[in-house]
Amino acid sequence: MAFFSSRGPSFTSPGILKPDIIGPGVDILAAWPVSIDNETRTKATFFVSHGTSMSCPHLAGIAALLKSAHPEWSPDAIKSAIMTTASQVNRHGEPIVDERALPADVFAMGSGHANPPKAHEPGLVFYIQPDDYIPYLCGLGYTPKQIEMIIRKKASCSKTIPEAQLNYPSLAVSLKRGDRKSYLKVIIPTHP
Repeated sequence: MAFFSSRGPSFTSPGILKPDIIGPGVDILAAWPVSIDNETRTKATFFVSHGTSMSCPHLAGIAALLKSAHPEWSPDAIKSAIMTTASQVNRHGEPIVDERALPADVFAMGSGHANPPKAHEPGLVFYIQPDDYIPYLCGLGYTPKQIEMIIRKKASCSKTIPEAQLNYPSLAVSLKRGDRKSYLKVIIPTHP
């Protein structure tokens, strides 16, 4: 994990573990079939670049591959598959490390490093609909008017849920000595 990678926890919503996932991100190669400086005197077929912000297109590519393999999957199913099958170890089977060469914690890597072959057959997915976020946003203290600005339709805060109760593929629970908490998550097998 690079020192400049975004870290958790989320102070706004501590019941949801952040970051969600990590992907390749330092000196990663990316290519596209157009010269960015409109160079016409080159025989190069692709323009190649490298950098740290390449993990986003790599993760988007993983999502596109999963959608291609499973056209019936919704965006939430794809995200769930990627998150619930992530690896907490590197390709040598050793812990993923941070910039100090110490094992990275969940606030550095979230669910772990994306693992496309495992995500193809996750075994289970967490489904969530866009409207499921409304009681969650209400529980965070957003007003119906603020939520309506986000979702662009009428909203009501007649129901609220704690963020840990959102049917999201990660969960963070704060406990003090003697505390007991329980949450319901809707888990649906991908092969019923």
